[in-house]
Amino acid sequence: MTDNLAFILDAFSLPPLFSSHFMRIHPLDLAIVLLYLLAVTALGIYFRRSQRDVRDYFLGGRTAPWWAIAFSIVATETSTLTIIGTPAIAYGGNLTFLQLVFGYLIGRILIVLLLLPGYFRGEFFTAYALIEKRFGPRMRSLAASTFLITRAIAEGVRVSAIALVLSVVLGTSERFAVFLVIALTILYTFEGGMKAVIWTDVAQLLLYLAGSAVTFWFLLHRIPGGWAEVTQVAAASGHKLQLFDFSFSLATKYTFWSGLIGGAFLTMASHGTDQTIVQRLLAAKNEKDSRAALIASGFIVLFQFTLFLLVGVLLFVFSQHTPLLSAGQRLDAILPTFLVREMPTGLAGILLASILAVAMSNASGSLNSLAASTVLDFPRLSGHQTNPAKFLRLSRRITLVWGAVLICFGLISWGPLLEAGLTVASMPFGSLLGLFLLGTLDRKAAATGAAIGMFAGLAAILSVWRFTPIAFTWYVLIGCAVTFLVGSLMSRILPASAPVQEHSS
Repeated sequence: MTDNLAFILDAFSLPPLFSSHFMRIHPLDLAIVLLYLLAVTALGIYFRRSQRDVRDYFLGGRTAPWWAIAFSIVATETSTLTIIGTPAIAYGGNLTFLQLVFGYLIGRILIVLLLLPGYFRGEFFTAYALIEKRFGPRMRSLAASTFLITRAIAEGVRVSAIALVLSVVLGTSERFAVFLVIALTILYTFEGGMKAVIWTDVAQLLLYLAGSAVTFWFLLHRIPGGWAEVTQVAAASGHKLQLFDFSFSLATKYTFWSGLIGGAFLTMASHGTDQTIVQRLLAAKNEKDSRAALIASGFIVLFQFTLFLLVGVLLFVFSQHTPLLSAGQRLDAILPTFLVREMPTGLAGILLASILAVAMSNASGSLNSLAASTVLDFPRLSGHQTNPAKFLRLSRRITLVWGAVLICFGLISWGPLLEAGLTVASMPFGSLLGLFLLGTLDRKAAATGAAIGMFAGLAAILSVWRFTPIAFTWYVLIGCAVTFLVGSLMSRILPASAPVQEHSS
């Protein structure tokens, strides 16, 4: 047994499991982190007993209350790279990122008005069933493929953030950190399905919000002079507390206009066309509950990003008195470093567990949604399975496959975490949103024209990313506009194909 463990650790290039190098935090804190990992895994597995078919596995039987779905939406769109990357943005810059969050609120309202009604005109399990109803099965597969590739890569960026946190905390290999957390997440997602995902999301969101609030309070009391010192140092450093930037530059990431407009389009795409979020909207009891969950989630997101950014400002002021980062160290490491070095024993373990809670919450939602889209949007893979028990077993196996994929992507080294994740997601989102709006707003749009529009939109964004200084906050708007205009034009130029038979799936 010992020899096998040593072989596994050596294969992952790990230091000895119980060496002093590994134990960078107090044993009590480590015990709290490990206890949390085991407890949330057990909670997820508990929900296996209520599953009978894929409706239970992928939609939780549509029994969750709207407020739980709202919490789950926020937990899903919040990742480890958000909770450590957002303070790093404020630490190195200012509060202008919050302008993007104002756009998130507008985007949610537009989803309620334009896209949400269509999802409840039938028994849909995935967002792309709506595309099949409008454009046929080939376009459904194309849209689903775009989601699968995008979500897997974007989740890989998020998973890599887990490795950063655990490597700072434990001094262990980043590979082992990825493997440990994702393996446990796979276990409870495999067993408990969407019901486990939603209720563990609720617990994890409450934990990380409470942890962030405690971090803010503790930081403020560790800074000599309190808030007066914060405002003084921030003022002396330039624009540390700046919130609005009304300049108009396509190359500036966070301005009032890119935040309001770009943020609205980014949210319409991420929450209106991405299966990871749409699956939660479909898990609501009815459209009214789904609408309430989506709007409520926007205000929770505004609160949490405000809190994260203020923590970053406080970290900047604190570091003027007590330096935290060494020369050349990544800004993303600022929060984990503070928690390990400055937090009291016991409290540090709870706060570190809250960061891992975000990671597991996000990964579990992505795993379930990736599996749902794979087996439901590509019926050839499922062999048009009609036996509920066999279909459920197939869905669980696909969950395992995607878990392995996420582990592989998580081992890749990415750039600045939060912005890398947003950039990767923004590239194909414009094409997806353009496709959904084309099907919703243009009755003359046809499948061939829509497909050409999607490829044109993606090509436009890749060109913008490669050859221009335009910020990622504009990518979704540009991709959506090109997809919609080209798709609409080509649908009128090319001969119309046979009408699509409308049906639910």
